[in-house]
Amino acid sequence: MTGAVGRDDGFDVVVVGAGSAGCTLAGRLTEDPSLRVLLLEAGGSDDVLEVQVPAAMYKTWRTRLDWGYVTEPQPGLGGRGLFWPRGRLLGGSSSINAMIYMRGAAADYDEWAQLTGDDGWSYADVLPLFRRAEDNSRGADAFHGTGGPLRVEDLRSPHAWTRAVVESAVAAGYVRNDDFNGARQEGVGTYQVTQKRGRRWSAADAYLKPALDRPNLTVRTGAQATRVLLTDGRATGVEYRRGGQLHTVRAEAEVVLAGGAINSPQLLMLSGIGPAAHLREVGVDVLHDLPGVGAGLQDHPLVPTIWHVRSGRSLFRAESPSGYAQWFGARRGPLTSNLAEAGLFTRSDAALAEPDLQYHFLPVKFWRQAEVDPDVDAFTAATVLVHVESRGSVRLRSADPSWAPAIDAGYLTDDRDLEAMVTGMERARDIASVGPLAGVLADEWSPGGAVRGREALRVKARETLESLYHPVGSCRMGTDDQAVVDAHLRVHGVDGLRVVDASVMPTLVRGNTNAPTIMIAERASDLIKQSLGAASSPAQPDHR
Repeated sequence: MTGAVGRDDGFDVVVVGAGSAGCTLAGRLTEDPSLRVLLLEAGGSDDVLEVQVPAAMYKTWRTRLDWGYVTEPQPGLGGRGLFWPRGRLLGGSSSINAMIYMRGAAADYDEWAQLTGDDGWSYADVLPLFRRAEDNSRGADAFHGTGGPLRVEDLRSPHAWTRAVVESAVAAGYVRNDDFNGARQEGVGTYQVTQKRGRRWSAADAYLKPALDRPNLTVRTGAQATRVLLTDGRATGVEYRRGGQLHTVRAEAEVVLAGGAINSPQLLMLSGIGPAAHLREVGVDVLHDLPGVGAGLQDHPLVPTIWHVRSGRSLFRAESPSGYAQWFGARRGPLTSNLAEAGLFTRSDAALAEPDLQYHFLPVKFWRQAEVDPDVDAFTAATVLVHVESRGSVRLRSADPSWAPAIDAGYLTDDRDLEAMVTGMERARDIASVGPLAGVLADEWSPGGAVRGREALRVKARETLESLYHPVGSCRMGTDDQAVVDAHLRVHGVDGLRVVDASVMPTLVRGNTNAPTIMIAERASDLIKQSLGAASSPAQPDHR
C-alpha cells in the first residue's frame, strides 16, 4: 500500500461504518457533549433520488452505493454464487433496503439472553429499546413508541393485490395479524415501513443528520478502514485510506466496529485478530488468536414463486410519468411502495414452538435478485426461511484491504432448511389458489405448474434460491470459545474494542434485521456511556 501517512487528532470514540448501527451510535453518543466521536464511512452521501424513492431501491444495487458482494460458489445451489448488496453510503444498508420494520419474535431475544448469559438481551429488556427508537404513526402502546428518531408508518398507497393477499391467506386458514411487532408474530398482514410521508427514512435520516451540527461529532466519508491499531492488547486507534492517502486516528477510549456482518470480521482479521492459522495463510501477522471471527455466518434464504396475472398493472409500471408526478407531488402512488408490501409468518411443522417461515408478497416479478428489470406484469410470493440451521463463514482472500473477502453463505448445508422451504413453497401455492388472489393470478411461471411433488420442488429450490440479504452472526456474542464478543459487545481478549452491528447476533431473528440492528446499537450506546462515565441515553417515556 502506498501513500503518505497522515495523523488525526484524537477522539474519545472512533466508530467504523456509518450504516444502521454506526449512525445510531453517532447520534446517541454525541448526545453527551463531553464525548468526541469520529464516524468513518467508506462510501459517500445518501443524497440520491434512488435512495429517497422507496420503489427505486433496487436501482441502487450494483452501483457505487453498493459493496456488490458475491458469495463463493455454493455446493447446495449447484455451484451458483449469489449477489449480496450491502450499502456503501451514509445509512449503509438502511439506505438501500426494503424498509420493512420487523423486530423478530420475542423468543429470539430470550434465546440471546440464554446464549450470552445476560438478561439484558431478553425480550423484556430489549422492548424498551425498540420503543425508545421508534416514532410509530399508529401511536404509542405497550409495544410501540412515539417521539423516537426512527419513523415507522403504514404504506401510503398499497397495491390492490396486497389486500387480495391478506384476504386469500385468511381464506386459506391463516389468522390475520395487523401488527407483527405486537403481542404475537404469527399470521398475515401488511408490513409497516421505515418511511416518512412516502420517503425512505434511513438510520442516517433518523440518527445521523440531526446530530451533524454537534461540535463533538466528526464524519468522514470516503474513508475506508484498513486496520485497527493495537498497543499492548488494547485498541488505540484506526488506520484508514482516504483520497489516496493513509491516515491514522487515535481513540482515547474505544474503537467500535459497525461495518456489518461482512466488513467487521474482515477488518478484525486484517488487524491480526481472528483464527491464527487462516491469518497466517493470507500473510497477516497474528496479534490475537480469536477462532470465531468470521465463523457462524447466517442468512435468510428465499425461493420465489412467480405467477403471470390475468389483468391489472403490477409495480413493473410504477416508474411512469404519473407515478413520479404522484411521488413528487403528494408523496403517494406506486413509487411509495417498498415492493414487499404484505407478509405472513407461519410454521412449517405444527410441532414447532415458533414460526420458521416468513413470506414476502410482491405485486411485481422479482427474479434473479433484480439483475434484470421486470418485463411483464406478474406477482411474486417469496418463501423465506427465518429459522436457519445452516452456517457459513467470512474469510480473507488477501492481506490487502482492497480485496473483497470470501463469503461462504453455507446455504442448504443442513437438510432441515431445504425441507422447510419446500413445505413453504407448497403453502404459497395453497394461498394463491383461493380467495381473491385466485382471480388475479394466471399460470405459474416459476417453479411452473408442471413441477409437482417434493423431490421436484427440492430441485427447483436449489436452482432458484436467493438471498434476503440478512447476513448476521460472523462476530457473534457469547461465552464459548467460538464467541467473538461478550454480552456487552466487547471483543474477547482485546481492551477498548467493541463490535456493534448485525454480526454480533448469536442467532438470526425471525424476520428482517434492520430494526434489531438499530436496537443493538441503542443498547451499545448505553453500555459505552456507562463504561465511560457519561450520561446514559434518554429514558424511554412511559406511554402506557
